[in-house]
Amino acid sequence: MNKNKFKMIFEPGWLIVFSGLDSAGKSTQIELLLNFLLEHGKKPVYLWSRGGYTGPFNFLKSCLRKILKKKLPPPGRNEDRENAFKKIWIRNIWLILAIFDLILVYGIYIRIIKFFGRCIIADRYLGDTWIDFKLNFPNAEIDQWPLWKVLKWITPKPDASFMLLIDVDESLRRSLLKKEPFPDSKEVLYKRLDMYKGISCTQGYKRIDCLQVLEKIHNEIVETISLKS
Repeated sequence: MNKNKFKMIFEPGWLIVFSGLDSAGKSTQIELLLNFLLEHGKKPVYLWSRGGYTGPFNFLKSCLRKILKKKLPPPGRNEDRENAFKKIWIRNIWLILAIFDLILVYGIYIRIIKFFGRCIIADRYLGDTWIDFKLNFPNAEIDQWPLWKVLKWITPKPDASFMLLIDVDESLRRSLLKKEPFPDSKEVLYKRLDMYKGISCTQGYKRIDCLQVLEKIHNEIVETISLKS
């Protein structure tokens, strides 16, 4: 890839999004792309986000646990947490705070970074959170919430977005090797995979088979970005 073409690819303020099934290789490909940018004199900004689990939101939950102590369930998947979310008012408050937090992250923070010309590499984005909410809170009808519609409206559209996918059995195998603390069940993974395939068709994602060699996947990602420039 020649130097002039590289300048065309990574214009100032680009937002590049990576989504997809757990253990598909998002972190690996993001690291390869970050290193690629750094080698070419760029200073990209890495952003991991997931509704209800961003840095600010986790800090808020940590503070509340210190104040309320045993009145809040411990972090992670557990029976106390599931029982708490069975109460509609608790579920709704959690969702409202999570959505408002993403409005700050996507609608303000990302736009500020883009304004200053920095390239942003997003590990998960709005589509991942939508899938999480639909799977974890199927009765919430989140799509109809005015606050969710505000979030969709204010969230910047990615300049390039990639959907990294593997089959369910491979996802389970890799999660086991990585010793994931809270892996999805096989049934949930099948649902998640179908939903990822669905949004990849409607939201402009480049779908990538991540059973390929790592270098080949990386080259496909860089080439796809070049074609968008």
